[in-house]
Amino acid sequence: MVRDSVTIPKAEYMVLDALKLRATELKTTVKKTELIRAGIKALASFPDAAFLAAIAAVPSLKTGRPLKS
Repeated sequence: MVRDSVTIPKAEYMVLDALKLRATELKTTVKKTELIRAGIKALASFPDAAFLAAIAAVPSLKTGRPLKS
């Protein structure tokens, strides 16, 4: 196992909660880490054109921790 941390926009983080709720409505449970791993598996299965389109749809973020407000 490898432990890592990532930074994602709040709106995308909220999608994880929506997907967890969707799983609950479908009578199953899922953890955030499982959703992320499922997404990685899905991306890995894409043909090159679809993979590049998915990557292009995600804007780059500054690296590092966000400033405290």
